[in-house]
Amino acid sequence: MGTLRRAVTVVGITAIAAWGVTGCGGKGGTGAGAGGKAGGDVNVTLTSFPDYVDPQLSYTVEGWEVLWNTYVPLLTYKHQKGADGTAVVPGLAKDMPQVSEDGKVYKLTLRPNMKYSDGTPIKASDFTHAIKRLFKANSGGSVFYEGIVGAGDFADGKADTISGIVTDDNTGDITITLEKPNGTFTNVLGLMFAAPVPPTTPLDKEATNNPPPSSGPFVITKVDAPNSLTMERNPNFKTVKDAGATEVADASVDKIVVTQNKNNSAQVTGIEQNTIDYMNDPPDADRLPEVKAKFSDRFRFEDSINTYYFWMNNQQAPFNDVKVRQAINYAIDPEALNRVFGGRLHATQQILPPGMPGYDEYKLYPGPDMDKAKALLAEANPADKDITVWTDDEPDRKRIGQYYQDLLKELGFNAQLKVISGDTYFQTIGNLSTPDLDTGFADWFQDFPHPDDFFRPLLNGANILPTNNNNYSQAKIEANDAKQDELVQQQLTDEVKKQYAELDKAYMEQAVWAPYGNEQFTTFLSDRLNFDKSYRHLLFSQDFTSFVLK
Repeated sequence: MGTLRRAVTVVGITAIAAWGVTGCGGKGGTGAGAGGKAGGDVNVTLTSFPDYVDPQLSYTVEGWEVLWNTYVPLLTYKHQKGADGTAVVPGLAKDMPQVSEDGKVYKLTLRPNMKYSDGTPIKASDFTHAIKRLFKANSGGSVFYEGIVGAGDFADGKADTISGIVTDDNTGDITITLEKPNGTFTNVLGLMFAAPVPPTTPLDKEATNNPPPSSGPFVITKVDAPNSLTMERNPNFKTVKDAGATEVADASVDKIVVTQNKNNSAQVTGIEQNTIDYMNDPPDADRLPEVKAKFSDRFRFEDSINTYYFWMNNQQAPFNDVKVRQAINYAIDPEALNRVFGGRLHATQQILPPGMPGYDEYKLYPGPDMDKAKALLAEANPADKDITVWTDDEPDRKRIGQYYQDLLKELGFNAQLKVISGDTYFQTIGNLSTPDLDTGFADWFQDFPHPDDFFRPLLNGANILPTNNNNYSQAKIEANDAKQDELVQQQLTDEVKKQYAELDKAYMEQAVWAPYGNEQFTTFLSDRLNFDKSYRHLLFSQDFTSFVLK
């Protein structure tokens, strides 16, 4: 979710809004049976270190990439490439949930005799503990679970447990009751936030360096945040597989060392020299053509479902004037930004990305049209010309911020660039107490493929939060919020998808954002790895279980 979600991060308990939030991905082969050489060590580099290595706390692309390979929720997503990987399947649960006729009650049963990496038995009540940890931590992920009966009382300190979750450790039965029906709840159960952890798992500021015991194919054995972490085969994952979790892939390699390296060029050189096996981010635009031509046997573009945009604070000058916001949309040159991405950008002026239900391409602000932009600004005549432009220090994002700063200066604003660490960027702009939150860089990657994932966390007025805020534009359009609440209660029929497409256009008529592109990613591997077996998952980025040594 991002940065997922960065994100990948509340809404009143009784509101259906609490359940609409959804976004952070041949078939991927896994384990020794996937071909190649089983075992061995792999070196991975990330430009940004995971925010946390704890399933209840992490809400970034980098964090979920690691955690999806480490923890298993009751339901999960197939370890497969492309659209197949978006299917929700049983994880720690035996089967998909039984759902009551009114859509409020979900019944599942835990698989028997499973163990965490430390040997602790996995119990049904561990799910309750995980959800309680979300609320105790005030995690950004708690928004997904606010619709459970009793979650509000627990969050407010009025109850010691969540009454809408009933478990039986003897039978493994888990019953979850919602305040209101929601068609996306099955997907919500597959998010990393809902991964069970032992009830003895502490919750403190050292969580980044002390991950809970694992239930997935890998276990995190060492963390030196924000520098490196080590993942090794989970010795007790066999108990999960023996219990029948066929859709959860096993590991092929023995160990993965994940290292933060903000120098993209050094990452590329490392792969060229086989000292690094995989880099999460694409090569910088100035090196990408070279890499693509020279290493066609171990480099390719990969699909992802995301939107890149500039947020504009709709609540304060000068962006509280729709004409100013429309002017920015007219002025942006998507091709100039595409060059920053090395040609990996699908130009857009809308919220929903290709591949997302409800996507229907349109363009309200054809351009770049600086004359139109300046004419709108002349009509608006904003008194406040001082603007702080926010971005992070990752190279491509810094260049995006610089482009945006230059554009605003050309439009007559006194634009100052504020560059901060990518490790803290989204937490900073998501804290409403941060001064000078005018405009800046943002992106969003689906938590799961449902259009409400984009609209509710990013644009719903009820989700303007003091902290863990993802509605950076502070957009609040009551008619659009009401439409979200109506649609999220329905299944994604063709008619509902059409209404989501109309909602997309309604937001962009108000120019709440300035979207400019949907990014493709890359796979670039060392010569040590089997290129054909490795793949990026549509939801969770690289599937580490697909790493196989030649």
